[in-house]
Amino acid sequence: MLKVLVVEDEEMIRKGIVLAVDWAALDCVVVGEAADGAAALDAVERYDPSLIITDLKMPRMDGIQMLQQLRAGGNNAYVIILTAYDSFSYAQSALRLGAVDFLLKPFHDGELEQAVTNLQRRMAAARQSEDDVIPGLKKGDKSKYVLQAMDYIGAHYGEQTISVSTIAQHLGLSESHLSHLFRKETDYTIMNYLTRYRIHKAMELLRDCRLKVYEIAERVGYRDITYFSSTFKKVVGMSPSEFQDTCR
Repeated sequence: MLKVLVVEDEEMIRKGIVLAVDWAALDCVVVGEAADGAAALDAVERYDPSLIITDLKMPRMDGIQMLQQLRAGGNNAYVIILTAYDSFSYAQSALRLGAVDFLLKPFHDGELEQAVTNLQRRMAAARQSEDDVIPGLKKGDKSKYVLQAMDYIGAHYGEQTISVSTIAQHLGLSESHLSHLFRKETDYTIMNYLTRYRIHKAMELLRDCRLKVYEIAERVGYRDITYFSSTFKKVVGMSPSEFQDTCR
């Protein structure tokens, strides 16, 4: 269930969002509301919401400043922006700070509900993608050498020089024998397992919205960000940036 914080300086709009939407039907609960960004930061500390629905132009502290402070502090709550027609360029700044959607005010009946539903679908797709990266692979009932190969990959996946050859040399086996054992016991080639392990680790790092995609690519062993992005999309079904957006 998503915990929702509503941030809007116009009380009529704020109360309308809180009271008129059937939050229970959306598997959500409103845990708090705030009239400006400063009050919202206090509410975030108090209620730890997973979704913030916020206006941008507000007194004391606007939505952009609020988002900047949240992200700088490592808060990864999902954010849906409310904006007037004349502040569209302003909303773009919020999107760069990780907002997952925005609605133009005045928005119509059902638009906010649809935005929340779209977010939940993206979250579900991301969870499924993460589960599918290395499906059903457990370390139980594996031979000593396969377990050691998996452990070696877990310790060295960030190194660009890792290969079947380096793993086999570390274990004192021939490349062909190790490759045969690994494929037989896991249904993966060693390099395919390495790729999926790297992408799995990249997905974990992408949940930290302070990290850039190119930084994550380097941490998991990719020098070429274009190749990393294409590999990520092939395995996960969405780009690194799209996946990161689902985690905010």
